Amino acid sequence: MPLSFYMSNKVRKETFPIVGMNCASCAARVDKTLNAVKGVESANVNYAAATAQVIFDEELCSVGNLQAAVHHAGYELLAASAGDGRSVMDEAAEERRKRFESLKRDTLIAGVLGFAVFVLSMFFMESTEVKYVIWGLATVVVFFPGRRFYVNAWRQLLHFTSNMDTLVAVSTGIAYLFSVFNLLMPEFWLSRGVTPHLYFESSTVIIAFILLGRLLESRAKQNTSDAIGKLMGLQPKLVTVVGAAGEELLPIDRVQVGDMIAVHPGERIAVDGVVVEGESYVDESMLSGEPVPVLKKQEARVYAGTMNQKGAFRFRAGKVGADTVLSQIIRMVQDAQGSKAPIQKTVDRVAGIFVPTIISIAIFTFAMWSIFATEDAFPHALLTAVTVLIIACPCALGLATPTAIMVGIGKGAETGILIKDAESLEIAHNTDCVVLDKTGTVTEGHPDVAETLWEDNVNRSLLELLLHGLESRSEHPISDAVVRSLGMRPSVELDSFAVIPGKGVTGSREGVTYYVGSLSLMEEKSIRMSAYMKAKCRRWAADAHTVVVFADEERALAAFAVSDKIKSTSVAAIARLHQMGVEVVLLTGDHRGAAEAVARKVGIRQVVAEALPQDKAALIRRLQQEGKVVAMAGDGINDSAALAQADLSIAMGRGSDIAMDTATVTILSSDLEKIPEMIHLSRLTVKTIHQNLVWAFVYNMIGIPIAAGALYPLNGFLLNPMIGGAAMAFSSVSVVSNSLRLKRKKIQLTHKTVKTMTKKFSVNGMMCDHCRRHVEDALNSIEGVKATVTLNPAVAEVEFSGKELSLDELQEVVLDKAGDYKLMA
Repeated sequence: MPLSFYMSNKVRKETFPIVGMNCASCAARVDKTLNAVKGVESANVNYAAATAQVIFDEELCSVGNLQAAVHHAGYELLAASAGDGRSVMDEAAEERRKRFESLKRDTLIAGVLGFAVFVLSMFFMESTEVKYVIWGLATVVVFFPGRRFYVNAWRQLLHFTSNMDTLVAVSTGIAYLFSVFNLLMPEFWLSRGVTPHLYFESSTVIIAFILLGRLLESRAKQNTSDAIGKLMGLQPKLVTVVGAAGEELLPIDRVQVGDMIAVHPGERIAVDGVVVEGESYVDESMLSGEPVPVLKKQEARVYAGTMNQKGAFRFRAGKVGADTVLSQIIRMVQDAQGSKAPIQKTVDRVAGIFVPTIISIAIFTFAMWSIFATEDAFPHALLTAVTVLIIACPCALGLATPTAIMVGIGKGAETGILIKDAESLEIAHNTDCVVLDKTGTVTEGHPDVAETLWEDNVNRSLLELLLHGLESRSEHPISDAVVRSLGMRPSVELDSFAVIPGKGVTGSREGVTYYVGSLSLMEEKSIRMSAYMKAKCRRWAADAHTVVVFADEERALAAFAVSDKIKSTSVAAIARLHQMGVEVVLLTGDHRGAAEAVARKVGIRQVVAEALPQDKAALIRRLQQEGKVVAMAGDGINDSAALAQADLSIAMGRGSDIAMDTATVTILSSDLEKIPEMIHLSRLTVKTIHQNLVWAFVYNMIGIPIAAGALYPLNGFLLNPMIGGAAMAFSSVSVVSNSLRLKRKKIQLTHKTVKTMTKKFSVNGMMCDHCRRHVEDALNSIEGVKATVTLNPAVAEVEFSGKELSLDELQEVVLDKAGDYKLMA
């Protein structure tokens, strides 16, 4: 199906397959034709993908108008006429397959016959009979495998334009006709004192080499679009629908929203929906990039393309067809691969005038040799003109950017990074400042219990049941965090329950009143707290945790530090951004204390807190005015203005739909490590584009003068047209092969193993468990230290993950933060 969505009620954007393009000049011709159609706002033709991405006004222009214009230009634009439009992509793939098979057959015929002509020309040219055999073989090659060049060149001529086929047809046609003339009328030259030469081997071997080059190029181009094929292959063709008569296997296009779908062990999920019954683990690596399967049970969401493991379940279809997450990913990837990077637009202008320029150079070369050559002027003039036409290659220029873009965007999609357009991929390599939203980007986006402290000598199992009963009745997110930390518990009947607005909850059971809430609630109710718990709560508050206390009528029983947990990958991702020379700024609407606490833990030095949506966009503008190329990563509706302002906008995949619509890059897994990976991928892709362009320009700048005979006055060297044809084929294949090297590049963040050292120390002065915890907390407050302290025996086991500290340094911290306890080696 042509991938489409509606920009408004009238303006529509679609990606159509184009059939018949043979070089970059063809793509430039189709691009120019589509952009000239009334009602077309913009058209981008991608030669490597063989597609045209068109934005057009349906009131002024129809798909039929586009097809007619492209057909008139000598090519075909494929579009669905009725029914499921996806078949048009299958039709395009089938057409490309047929053309590839035809190309392979013609290449084999031309190669075998061309080799025979070459051998006969080299060793048996003195025989008149052999000359006629060579003519016959060359005629077969020129008019059968080579017919495509002449047919396409004629079509171009009818439209007063030219392409790569024009160069091949003119050069090989001249060589062939000149050889026929010399074979049949040698006396014309002999009477003028000139030896007539035959160039049948040049015309046949040139055709063979160019066909071989196109065959290799076609195969390589197929590899650059593997990502789309892999994504499309993730959706099953058949799906098990549960109806009144039981389970029925139906084609995917017959599934409707609301249908009940059965999923058996080892099957791929066909559409998006919500689990109704059963449970199983599902491999969602195609979405998240994470290899660990996810448990799916009742009310869990499942997505098309993901793989069920060993269980079985049924789910209600929620999104089908083009609305599934998988279809949206395919659309985004194809749109991105069909878009053009800014650098490509310059290259397209060069490719558009390339062929006429080369024909002009060939005519000029012929004229110069005819005028100034002292001997064999005409044969030399003809030979050099033919070689100039053959060696020039607009294809290498035309393929340099799109092949690298396609591979880069495809590789990103395979690792969970969706890049919406080529321009974003090009911008990313210049990014020198990344602004990160805190909640949901650096942190998990939901509160969790980070630490728990229970008082000694309490019936913890009973109290946990009571606490679960109280907090499960509250609707506050912090209460949800406490409930999750307690795990599954049987329900407990309470005599009473009430919410204390802004402070917590209260309830009673068997005549005892219990409270769960903030420190201010405890003070208000005159709840007694141990000195150790008070100190612990103060430390949690200083670290920007939300403190929750559980108490009865007299004393505090437990305390909880609740915070929005920092993602496990955030520290490593931010460290890698710094290593790459990228400045990182933390931007949040949260209060400064919480923001600075998170920034310290993840290694961010610049913090902007308490920012409203308009403040976030203003910060991006200020950074841009300072000359920075700014990337903004966020996941909320309040981030959408800043995302729209940024040079590069990145949405975390589990965020709001508005953020993802605004952003030009989507991280499917919400893993912060994907941001440095995306920048690294961009740098690799742009580096590959530059390599390709340098090679393509240098090849033509050196090859064309040599073909014209620039070296002849120096050393008598003239380039054989056969060698020119081989060089031309090699230039295109080398550009595509260089782009394909991107597939083998690693962009994932490599985690370094941290070496640790463990030492044990005796501890004097500890009398009870409170003493032990004081010492343990003091040691664990040191960065790079993990300590476990036991009371009997009185030993501190200290693990160093960074610099090893001396006994005196450890003792100083213990005296300062715990009290008069003595460490001994």
